[in-house]
Amino acid sequence: MTDFHGVFPYLVSPIDPAGQIRTDVLGRLCDDLIKSGVHGLTPLGSTGEFAYLDNAQRQAVVQTTIEVARGRVPVVAGVASTSTADAVAQAKACQKLGADGILAILEAYFPLSDRQVESYFRAIADAVDIPVVIYTNPQFQRSDLTLDVIARLAAHPRIGYIKDASTNTGRLLSIMNRCGDNIKVFSASAHIPAAVMLIGGVGWMAGPACIIPEQSVELYNLCKAARWDDALKLQRRLWRINEAFARYNLAACIKAGLAIQGYEVGDPVPPQAALTAEERKAVEAVLREVAGAVS
Repeated sequence: MTDFHGVFPYLVSPIDPAGQIRTDVLGRLCDDLIKSGVHGLTPLGSTGEFAYLDNAQRQAVVQTTIEVARGRVPVVAGVASTSTADAVAQAKACQKLGADGILAILEAYFPLSDRQVESYFRAIADAVDIPVVIYTNPQFQRSDLTLDVIARLAAHPRIGYIKDASTNTGRLLSIMNRCGDNIKVFSASAHIPAAVMLIGGVGWMAGPACIIPEQSVELYNLCKAARWDDALKLQRRLWRINEAFARYNLAACIKAGLAIQGYEVGDPVPPQAALTAEERKAVEAVLREVAGAVS
């Protein structure tokens, strides 16, 4: 199985007022992130506004990311639906485009039992020949992945990773203790990455890494070298970005941050809204506070 580890930025989906994906902007962002040393790219994560895009837009985002990456780093493409059949079709399409892995996300309208949640993720993993990262975000998902479900899914030969976006680091340790080597844990911007690395995480998939890629890679390298004092010093500085972004819509914050850095990524997809002028100033201030975050 491909070894996914390190910093995987959750890419934004640059979009113009007519609804077209700005592939040139996305391509430049992907290339710059790779040159900054990130270990992989994740199109159509939460920051990619997957819940607001149609299939054509999703495909354009994934295809552009794969074409620009050119195998330099793995591309783990987000797949999300309320329907198992649709999610399976998306996963197959991503593999056909050349994705190196799938980030499987469950959307739900009606509540689902553990068995139904498990069957959704299992169907996606059964449908492809590439590694699957299962994703859980209790804040937004109607039906969460329980520890029992995670343990059963971890036995699947293609489910080797979980990206957990709960704010509960103890839950991550429980997953590690329960599943052992069967599954590797990625944290999210809801967690403190250095703390997750300390307990055995393999990296993080998060939107803020789009705007602080070099600092994120430096933090990962410090953690891997077990230079915990230096890592925590850097983590404290970078955490100011997470604190600021938690106050607003995350996609709007990342898009505003990228616009400040010169990427014309456009506004979030309606009914989301762009940051107000005052909110944007707050984001710009924290980016300037984090040394080197603004070019």
